[in-house]
Amino acid sequence: MSEVVRELSYAQAIQEALAIAMERDERVFLMGEDIGVYGGAFQVTGDLVQRFGPQRVIDTPISELGGAGVAVGAALLGQRPVYEFQFSDFAALAMEQIVNQAAKIRFMLGGKASVPLVMRFPSGSGTGAAAQHSQSLEAWLAHVPGLKVVQPSTPHDAKGLLLAAIEDPDPVMFFEHKLLYKTKGPVPEGYYTEPLHEARVRREGRHVTIAASAIMVHKALDAATQLAGEGIEAEVVDLLSLRPLDHRTLIDSVSKTTRLVCVYEGTKQLGIGAEVSAVIAESAAFDRLDAPIVRLGGADCPLPYNPELERAAVPQVPDIVAAVRGVVRGSV
Repeated sequence: MSEVVRELSYAQAIQEALAIAMERDERVFLMGEDIGVYGGAFQVTGDLVQRFGPQRVIDTPISELGGAGVAVGAALLGQRPVYEFQFSDFAALAMEQIVNQAAKIRFMLGGKASVPLVMRFPSGSGTGAAAQHSQSLEAWLAHVPGLKVVQPSTPHDAKGLLLAAIEDPDPVMFFEHKLLYKTKGPVPEGYYTEPLHEARVRREGRHVTIAASAIMVHKALDAATQLAGEGIEAEVVDLLSLRPLDHRTLIDSVSKTTRLVCVYEGTKQLGIGAEVSAVIAESAAFDRLDAPIVRLGGADCPLPYNPELERAAVPQVPDIVAAVRGVVRGSV
């Protein structure tokens, strides 16, 4: 890993990872709607079409099913496509290729073929994009055997995880929260990877574990800072990988703190917090719990367009603070 570290935005870190991957391996190419001259709906691909040409930065028609099918086919033939969905919501249009083809081909062919494919999903609320462009659907794909699902929260991890995903022999679903694109953080120059199966403790604590991913990690850290002023020391675990899920880091953290709050933007019912809760309930950490596990997820409704209603539909810092207070002080 290079020792030179700069401040980059989350979007810049992803673009740098794409450029490095394309420079290192001529099999890597990009596909997606408006990713060429326009530079991507969120300006992530930027000038890559000028740098690598339209044969490797390919603007696709408005057909997610068709684009996903081409990407799966290219991966089967030895290429390493990175397919960008303009919004993660549009994955619904391509579930046949993602779930029935990409995820199952290695298994169905007895390991004789693989699908080294990355699909990028700008996801989440907070931009006023309303019900069909603001969802958090990572739990859908994390339910599917054969897929890997990651959700980085920092520019450093966005770059390292994306480079690892592009090199992986299996399909990796790469979720990027839209509100993170402009956030900045230290990113080393050059090539490096991060493991696709490890969580990370972002803040040490002894009273309660907050398990979160993507934008919710930042909200959990803000909540933890506020709670520290009240004498509550919260440990924040950034899941990073939803499939495979890092059981050991979660179990170790909860065994130490004896309490767990799961925070996620997707709808509470059957969300990633349900799986995190089950991991603890089925482990030795369960006997160490001093309070019931709490899930703090999105409201059971489509995402509203109205900005106040949109904020109310997903967990915010005050909600996390209140949930942790209740767990620690016994009012759950």
